[in-house]
Amino acid sequence: MTTLITERLTLTPVAVPDYDDLRSLWGDPAFIQHIFAEPLTGEDVWFRLLRDIGHWEALGHGNWTLRLRDTGEHVGGVGVLDYHRTLDPPFDAPELGWGVAPRFQGKGLASEALSAALAWCDDTLNAPRTVCMISPDNAPSIALARRAGYAPYIDTTYKGGPVTLFQRAAA
Repeated sequence: MTTLITERLTLTPVAVPDYDDLRSLWGDPAFIQHIFAEPLTGEDVWFRLLRDIGHWEALGHGNWTLRLRDTGEHVGGVGVLDYHRTLDPPFDAPELGWGVAPRFQGKGLASEALSAALAWCDDTLNAPRTVCMISPDNAPSIALARRAGYAPYIDTTYKGGPVTLFQRAAA
């Protein structure tokens, strides 16, 4: 499993010791507002954590936990994913996902983490493109996706809600 280091962040594969931080993050209504209708329970977070660990074990990539290098504070996550989502059209490339705790938003940390994950993905997976899925009302994530080179290719629905699918050619 791969650890990435950026100027301000350490990205480590999600692990059991991250549970309390993840429970706090996914339980924050401000964080989940564009992802889920309700904050996640501890049980839901535990299942996500186990899924993330299994993702790394089975595929050699997955979600990274983001921590500030100087303090170790939990910032959020970024990942290279294959969730076999039920989408029309289906994803046919690695999916990138990211999220930063509200108190760390607006500081360029999501961009820093996404840039590191995309560089790793481009260098390691040899995929011709990556994709992501963003709620159309999540303007900050849409802006970040565009800055990272993503362009929208279709509006669709996922689990009953509207989403826009984006794609980015590998560098």
